[in-house]
Amino acid sequence: MKVLVTGANGLLGQHLVMQLLEKGFTVIGTGKGDARLHPEGVGDRYTYRTLDVSDPSDVQEVMDAVKPEVVVHAAAMTQVDECELAPEQCEKINVTGTSLVLADAELYSSHFIYISTDFVFDGEQGNYKEDDDLKPISYYGFTKMQAEAMTETSSIRWAIVRTCLVYGDTLEGTRSNIISWVKDSLEQGKDIRVVSDQWRTPTFVEDLARGIVLIIEQKATGVYHISGKDLLTPYDIAIQTADLLQLDKSKITKVDASTFKQPGKRPPKTGFIIDKARKELGFEPVSFAEGLKKMLGI
Repeated sequence: MKVLVTGANGLLGQHLVMQLLEKGFTVIGTGKGDARLHPEGVGDRYTYRTLDVSDPSDVQEVMDAVKPEVVVHAAAMTQVDECELAPEQCEKINVTGTSLVLADAELYSSHFIYISTDFVFDGEQGNYKEDDDLKPISYYGFTKMQAEAMTETSSIRWAIVRTCLVYGDTLEGTRSNIISWVKDSLEQGKDIRVVSDQWRTPTFVEDLARGIVLIIEQKATGVYHISGKDLLTPYDIAIQTADLLQLDKSKITKVDASTFKQPGKRPPKTGFIIDKARKELGFEPVSFAEGLKKMLGI
């Protein structure tokens, strides 16, 4: 089976490509710029093509050439503050880009999987189920909600995967995540301030990729919450990281979100109930402690 992955140069994209190849799929990775991932020993089962998802002719050319059976649409503008400051660019990538990829997937493919976020919720309730009301409080969350709506009304078999605070090995060229930031900062002797009034269920990237593979293998449809199982604050995450690495946690100062003047609002409490994914897909994430050890090679 041939699977096309948009955003293949990102953290999730690279891990997903590797897991798909390990399962024997033929994979086409797409992204902006040169390929960051160069799998060995897979022959012609992996190819990479540059793709601007907001360019109609670019999307059509790639999809027509490849004709994938499955499309995993992970490409997105995800930096919350950047989306708030550049809404037109955010909409161009997250909304227009999704509509273009989806339209061509309807022509060439049989299964479309859209990667979404906990930021489609307002964070007043926490512990969200798949059918809870969407109330984004940032422009980023609003564009992801729009893209979800387009996916749900498409004519192709579809699945939406919402996830939450992804962490894991930062592979070639990917941005740092909260754990790598804490580790690097403390190793350099820097003082850091970390919020303690925002709650998430942090997701180990290998678990997220595995959940997507399960959806592909089972041809599953509908909305799935794929995340970790431990409800933690960023401060909790920072302390656990420092403890595991035996770094000086006195350098970590607990603050609340009002300390930071950020353009984009963050939901105070998200976190997911993952019972549906467990029951229907057989998904089971590692604990945060286990994921942290795996990421850090301990």
